[in-house]
Amino acid sequence: MKIGVSCYPTFGGSGVVASELGMGLAERGHEVHFITYAPPGRLNLYLPGVYYHEVTVPDYPLFEYPPYSLALASKIAEIAEREGLEIKNSHYAIPHAASALLAKDMLRGKLKVVTTLHGTDITLVGRDPSFLPVTRYSIERSDAVTAVSLFLRDEVCRTFTCDVDVKVIYNFIDPRDYDGLHPEPIRNRFAPNGEKLLVHISNFRPVKRIQDVVETFLAVRQSIPTRLVLVGTGPELPLAGQMIHRAGADADLILLGATNAIEEIITACDLMLLPSETESFGLAALEAMGCGVPVIATDVGGLPEVVDNGKTGILTKVGDVPAMVEAATRLLTDNAGREAMGAGAKEAAFRRFHIDCVLDQYEAVYRGLA
Repeated sequence: MKIGVSCYPTFGGSGVVASELGMGLAERGHEVHFITYAPPGRLNLYLPGVYYHEVTVPDYPLFEYPPYSLALASKIAEIAEREGLEIKNSHYAIPHAASALLAKDMLRGKLKVVTTLHGTDITLVGRDPSFLPVTRYSIERSDAVTAVSLFLRDEVCRTFTCDVDVKVIYNFIDPRDYDGLHPEPIRNRFAPNGEKLLVHISNFRPVKRIQDVVETFLAVRQSIPTRLVLVGTGPELPLAGQMIHRAGADADLILLGATNAIEEIITACDLMLLPSETESFGLAALEAMGCGVPVIATDVGGLPEVVDNGKTGILTKVGDVPAMVEAATRLLTDNAGREAMGAGAKEAAFRRFHIDCVLDQYEAVYRGLA
């Protein structure tokens, strides 16, 4: 099949999933065309069957806010007609689904639109009065709608009160990405004296509760030599630096920014902290599980669908820093218990969230529209 994909190419779960999904489909013989304003960071443009088409927005003085959604719709229509696209999979409702539907109308219905909902496009952006009507329209008019968790599917029904059959297709990992990882070089560099390593990966928005990450780290550090590894960029990252500086712990903070070496970094760490206010799935938690690293996360959103509390990680209430500190301290001082939990997490990740199973499900959705 010939499939078009639009996503945000920034450092975030929806772009990662869209990229990995597209590459997996290309490996199965499909032709996958990415249509967005920049190449997604995880996308291998040298892979056979993968194509990239840049969306450009004219810098015209009349436009105080350049109309990216219209430029995207035009580009989707152009590529769909020229390349003979059959399916357009839009990751994140705004603006990708709306733009795809406009392109479909431009092509007189000759394109099927699949909308994949990832989370904040429903729980935050989609609820905003400025976007709620167009988000509802995009969901209702799509030929098929998928969501990355049961939680998110239920949120769609609650938020938009629309009668749409939303199919749950979980996010996934490819076990091949976790083969042959060697944590020693990174661990020797970041923990030269045998310190424990806590890691947090996110886009550092307020919903990620970065202050809880830092408070947990500082409390654990009082009794166990520990360093904190932060991966990603975003508005709350300076807050983390300020809190750690005030505590005099700058020497134990490792800032890595946005990087694609996610598996190598996580494998070198002992625990992941994910104290989010909400998570529709929690891809970072799944990536940690794939590395055999236990996750301490919050019992919210789709995270309980990913992390089996007490078996593959620890779930706490939102804002319960003492509980996170207790869990981290317990696991960091029990190497055998931590390793056993990590092994269970890895087995569960590969069994329940294997890319092959997810590719089968997306292919079934696409073929159902043919």
